[in-house]
Amino acid sequence: RVLYTKTGANRTFTIVDAAMNDLIRPTLYEAWHEIWPVREALRDESSRTTDVVGPVCETGDYLALDRALPAFHEGDLMAVMTAGAYGAVLSSTYNTRPLIPEVMVAGGDYEVIRPRPSYEEMLARERIPEWLK
Repeated sequence: RVLYTKTGANRTFTIVDAAMNDLIRPTLYEAWHEIWPVREALRDESSRTTDVVGPVCETGDYLALDRALPAFHEGDLMAVMTAGAYGAVLSSTYNTRPLIPEVMVAGGDYEVIRPRPSYEEMLARERIPEWLK
């Protein structure tokens, strides 16, 4: 989901709710993932060059750089293609960001097969050593 867009002197940024901890491949080895607007009407709009970046304060927090894409707006959904298995096995909880939910899709059917953990579930795994109590 697009959180907001920002235009600087030389670049346009599309800030989304996904981050490098969800899909590290673009940062790790410059993997290319097609990005499509979920809303059909956006596919017909003229494109603009933008960087698709996440909300984590890291220079490597991007999904795409210098990409010609439709002009996304706050709340728009985008699909990052061919990311499924990679997102599942390479994702992390960096910056205390919960793991992404895993969704299986077959034709027109879909099902959440691994729900996103809550913060409470994430923190329940933490332990304070006795010598610090």
